[in-house]
Amino acid sequence: MGAGKRGLVTAAVTVVCAVTVLAAPGTAFASPNPSPSPTPSASATAGTNKDLEAVRKQLDDLYHDAAVATDEYNAAEEAADQQSAAIVALAKKIVKGKEKLAELEKRAGDSAAAQYRTGGLPDEAQLMLSDDPQQFLNGAGRILQGQRATKGLIAEMTRTQEDLEQYAKDASAQWNKLEANRKTKAAAKKKVKKQIAAAEELESQLEKEEKERLARLEQQAAYQAQTAWLDSGILDEINGKASTQGKKAVEYASAQIGKPYEWGAEGPGSYDCSGLTSQAWASAGQAIPRTSQQQWKQLKHVDVADMRPGDLIIYNTDASHVAMYIGDGAIIHAPRPGRTVTIAGAGSMPILAVVRPDA
Repeated sequence: MGAGKRGLVTAAVTVVCAVTVLAAPGTAFASPNPSPSPTPSASATAGTNKDLEAVRKQLDDLYHDAAVATDEYNAAEEAADQQSAAIVALAKKIVKGKEKLAELEKRAGDSAAAQYRTGGLPDEAQLMLSDDPQQFLNGAGRILQGQRATKGLIAEMTRTQEDLEQYAKDASAQWNKLEANRKTKAAAKKKVKKQIAAAEELESQLEKEEKERLARLEQQAAYQAQTAWLDSGILDEINGKASTQGKKAVEYASAQIGKPYEWGAEGPGSYDCSGLTSQAWASAGQAIPRTSQQQWKQLKHVDVADMRPGDLIIYNTDASHVAMYIGDGAIIHAPRPGRTVTIAGAGSMPILAVVRPDA
């Protein structure tokens, strides 16, 4: 896409998003100059706006902490699922190991029974009683084979028994980890609910007019951040084209627009931020980590100027939020509780890194 055309598209996206915000509070773009609400005096307006700005920052902090706790919950849940699967796999190994050990014990029993039938004399003693040279030679060969087989049988029984003991230890260790992650998951769940409840309680104390002005403040902050990001000229450098998988991931994410945010959710009816990105890439045939922090840690990092549609943008210094870049300076993401999957400006939040699932 040429620079002139891309500039027109970017401008169009910004205008459309700004107009959309006026009709639907809660999206990430905003009008550059939201209309002030009527107030008795200028001094009263300043004081009220200052108070609402403090509320906005407090809400941001509460929802940020909820997002961090959600990541902890998702990580614990993913680990617990992996540990449960490991325990099941070890249990199957233990069952097979016991079956193998039973078979080896049967073979050892058969050997002992054969020895009993010869009167209890070892094969070597029976051989020495033979006067037939050929029988002696044949017997010597059989004894040598039998000794080797017996040694092999004993060694295999020993290895099988050791394997069973190790499987049992591994299963016990995985169980302990599973219990620890269950506790972590429960603690994170409690924290998420606490933070969201506190945010909802804070918002419930606002009057309708205050909520509307608060929404405009949120939109204004996002708009200013996006504008500053675009004014840096970064969009002139970004011209990467989506890969085949990236296009599929973007298509999936786009189809989820309007669905509600729900912490811990991976669809199909609702999503949290990393639930959306991980499922979008799963639909494209690429498995990626479940949480935004693990996506940041494990996926390949690329420069912002080199990003292409389908890449993931990690936000905040603690990697507590993630969105999918869709081109022309825009993202699709699941913002926070009370919001829906939406389009926003890629620079509307502090960018930590860009990662590429299909590197």
